[in-house]
Parts: sequence; structure tokens; C-alpha cells
Amino acid sequence: MSNTVSASTTARFTKEQRLLTPAAFREVFDAPERKLHQSHLMAFIRTNTHDTPRVGMAITKRKVPTAVARNLVKRQIREQFRVKASSLENKDIVFIIKNSIKGISNTELKNEINNILKKIEKR
Repeated sequence: MSNTVSASTTARFTKEQRLLTPAAFREVFDAPERKLHQSHLMAFIRTNTHDTPRVGMAITKRKVPTAVARNLVKRQIREQFRVKASSLENKDIVFIIKNSIKGISNTELKNEINNILKKIEKR
């Protein structure tokens, strides 16, 4: 194996890119600058004072009953955010589930996440 640096090592999902504290979530929920809607997802967006965009997820058991499905949604959001993070501004983004995701395919879920992230990129 060679010791070359690949593009995937530069696009990592680090702890600095996560919303960790309840206070950080509360700031975004209490005074969002924008709310972006898709059929199953919604994102609250607020400008932050950090050097990187940050993401948080509030995936409730009521909307997504099984842990397997909740974790799948979280993995999809983290992965799409990781790929697009370099093109996003310094924003705090919190994703929530509006409607049950029962019956939605992984590609549909990925498309909804990408649509939200594209709208954030444009501004």
C-alpha cells in the first residue's frame, strides 16, 4: 500500500462540525434565519460564529419508530453534509423529520437532504 493522501481524508466529518449541546440546538430552534422544507424533512438554519458549518439532528422516535431507521437517517444526513461541507457557509443546520419516512427509499431520502443543502449553498 502506498502512503498517498486521498481526497476522502480531507472531507472528514469532525467533532467541530457537530452541534453537541442543548444550548446550541436551542439557539437554532429559537431564532432560525431560514427554514427549508421538503416533503419529509425540514431544516432550521442560522449563521454561526465558528469557522465551519455545523449540523445537528433531532430525529424523534414518534416519527421514526425503529432505531435502525433513525440511525439510517442520521448516517445519510451526516454523509451528505460531509460531502457538501466545504461549499457551505458558516451555518448551523438542524434537521428534523416532518412526516413519517415509512415507505421512502434511500435515494428519495438522499435527494431531500441534497435539495436542502443545495438551497443553503446558493445563498
